[in-house]
Amino acid sequence: MKRTTMVTPFDLWGASLQMGYLLAEAQSVIAMRLWGMAGVWNVTASERTRMVDEKPAALTQSAMNAAFAAMRGERPDQIVTSAIRPLRAKTRSNARRLAKRGLKLK
Repeated sequence: MKRTTMVTPFDLWGASLQMGYLLAEAQSVIAMRLWGMAGVWNVTASERTRMVDEKPAALTQSAMNAAFAAMRGERPDQIVTSAIRPLRAKTRSNARRLAKRGLKLK
């Protein structure tokens, strides 16, 4: 098992920043989906099933990324960042897609 260099505060800051982005995007997606269920936000009819169906694949990929990074002997910040990557890809795409749909004005 190889050991990489020491973790710097900037490395930890970068991992924390990625987690912050993930949390902010997830919260906005949750809000837009709830507004959609309330009839305030434009969402497709398949949004309810989509929000359930997408989670297992993203969580599985996240766990695999973290496990493989740990087995490679990567630093803790690298393990966290590799675990966050597939989750952020999903929350980022969802946030962008839902934000484009906008408020339901009629």
